[in-house]
Amino acid sequence: MSQDDRFAFTAEWYDPNASLFRRYELLYYPKDGSVEMYDVKNHRTFLKRTKYESLHLEDLFVGNKITVFSRHLSLVDYGDQYTARKLGSRKERTLALIKPDATPKIGELVDIIINAGFTITKAKMMVLSRKEAVDFYVDHQSKPFYNELLQFITSGPVVAMEILRDDAVCKWKTLLGPANSAVARTDEPDSIRANFGHDGIRNAAHGPDSVASAARELELFFPSSGGHGPANSAKFTNCTCCIIKPHAVNEGLAGKIIKAIINEGFQISALQMFNMERANVEEFYEIYKGVVAEYMEIARHLRPGTLRAVFGKNKIQNAVHCTDLPEDGLLEVQYFFKILDN
Repeated sequence: MSQDDRFAFTAEWYDPNASLFRRYELLYYPKDGSVEMYDVKNHRTFLKRTKYESLHLEDLFVGNKITVFSRHLSLVDYGDQYTARKLGSRKERTLALIKPDATPKIGELVDIIINAGFTITKAKMMVLSRKEAVDFYVDHQSKPFYNELLQFITSGPVVAMEILRDDAVCKWKTLLGPANSAVARTDEPDSIRANFGHDGIRNAAHGPDSVASAARELELFFPSSGGHGPANSAKFTNCTCCIIKPHAVNEGLAGKIIKAIINEGFQISALQMFNMERANVEEFYEIYKGVVAEYMEIARHLRPGTLRAVFGKNKIQNAVHCTDLPEDGLLEVQYFFKILDN
């Protein structure tokens, strides 16, 4: 990549005051991490070229949502042929489905996925109905193990993820290893199925065989047509809410944080990735207005093993939000997994 590279995208922002979408040309300069924005309708510069450390090249692909100086933007198209040619092939999508036998190891698996160069753009823990399982395994109907497969995949929660990188379908299949975990332990001992699976059915995770299959399967779990997809796995009993904040997700810490939570004896009963609108954030944090800020240096000295001490950076970028009061735990879980999910 040349030092003078400049990438262009068409971005949209919803203006709540005017109730309309405003379109911008967004320019990104990887040499110094600076951005520039041009108002398409009014033919004028909206943002002069400015360094913006929170935006990275891996965030820039069509379909993603980014934040630039508190403005939530949707990247709807490439701005020129050069950008489409250079970046378009880098972001192939595929489905990573963590099966019921491996969901207790979701932290380690997320870490492996991130360390392999994938970006996780969607994630949701779900419970599949038999009909949804039949739709998913439509290509396996003639197999002798078909009914066993359906019974297993509906026996507990699964975690579906949309993951992106260059040549994603092939790279994810390679990372998974042979379909039978016993064979994987012999032929590909470092693969996911070798280390987390048990046999040919309970083999930890699934990956589509082709780009076309990936598109079909992603549509089942994350419908683009406005449908809801399979139900989330939230139980709404004896629960509290933990939010992994954007900076920790962007820094690739999500898997490590999830693993640390599970290692402390918690069961993750629901999990989902959300793109929060400012209005939702203000509504959620309403009860925390006026609360004394927590400082990272105090956490590091008084409680050096806590999530914020280990993964946090400052009082804003403190890695996670957690419910403060026992009586608010259910309310916060319901806000995400009943209100926002619907």
